[in-house]
Amino acid sequence: MPLKVALLPGDGIGPEVTAEAARLLTRVADLYGHPVQFSSHAIGGEAIERHGRPLPEETLAACLDADAVLLGAVGHPRYEGRPPAERPEAGLLALRQALGGFANLRPALCHPSLVDRTPFRADRVQGADILIVRELLGGLYFGEPRGFSSPDTAFNTLVYSRSEVERIARVAFDLARGRRRRVASADKANVLETSRLWRTVVTEVARDYPDVALEHVYIDTCAMRLATAPASFDVILADNLFGDILSDQAASVAGSLGVLPSASIGGQVDLYEPVHGSAPDIAGQGLANPIGAIASAAMLLRLTGGRPHEADVLERAIETALAAGARTRDLAAPGERILSTREMGEAIEHALVDIHDHQHAYHAV
Repeated sequence: MPLKVALLPGDGIGPEVTAEAARLLTRVADLYGHPVQFSSHAIGGEAIERHGRPLPEETLAACLDADAVLLGAVGHPRYEGRPPAERPEAGLLALRQALGGFANLRPALCHPSLVDRTPFRADRVQGADILIVRELLGGLYFGEPRGFSSPDTAFNTLVYSRSEVERIARVAFDLARGRRRRVASADKANVLETSRLWRTVVTEVARDYPDVALEHVYIDTCAMRLATAPASFDVILADNLFGDILSDQAASVAGSLGVLPSASIGGQVDLYEPVHGSAPDIAGQGLANPIGAIASAAMLLRLTGGRPHEADVLERAIETALAAGARTRDLAAPGERILSTREMGEAIEHALVDIHDHQHAYHAV
């Protein structure tokens, strides 16, 4: 059966990067004989313009009927004056709630060929390979009540339940078992009651994983360590707000926000998207880095498609292209050739075909 993927290109650079991700997924399917079936739908600002709302019913229905959703980006400054429920981002939040994926996985690793593109000394960042596990459906972003009590006073509610903390903690510990068996749980337990509950529950869950080392880290200390000793982390577990901030900071480890993928899992349908935003200032110019979207497609193959070998090959193709000097504008040093979005996708595709052909020839022998 084909893998059914609902493609949501979205706003800004979203259509450009998802086009390359979809093309690479199709190429992988052709090479390995595991078909992928795409359907494209509107979300965010594009959906507001075409349908009058950021998440049309037909888009949601198509996503719920798919095996996985691959999203580009949402958001545009032209909607900033609208009420929150009428902005493009409201469509993304509503989609996340409907799909039910409570665990957001955001890997950030230092590609060997990009060590000199990070703000770190090579010896500090070399080998850094971090997975941030962010709780996605609770906390400040969804807590009620929220709003304005007067034109000059606004409020939000930070709420977490024991069950919400336990289920995201188990995801982090399970994933750590397949990595280097270390979890750093970020909180603000010296100030926040929600963080004290978070720390208590995470400690209880850790007892079921005696083979995984747990450390509790205050969020400010965690941010400092990401900036000074990123290789000291394996899996970072965090709530919705802290995880959002930390995962963007982790872009410094990778050299650019444009190379970071993400997956939202645990619900009815998994959602995959690059970490970067819609970047409307460069939209339509072929300047966007498609690696984050392509790496998200690799996560889709591994986590939803059950095709770990194909995911590994696609990720190796990304690394091979970077090692050969392929650079979009966000990664290029002065004097280096700058590839367009399409050209970067093509460089990764050529590497993918070479890896496949080499493997095929080896097995034939």
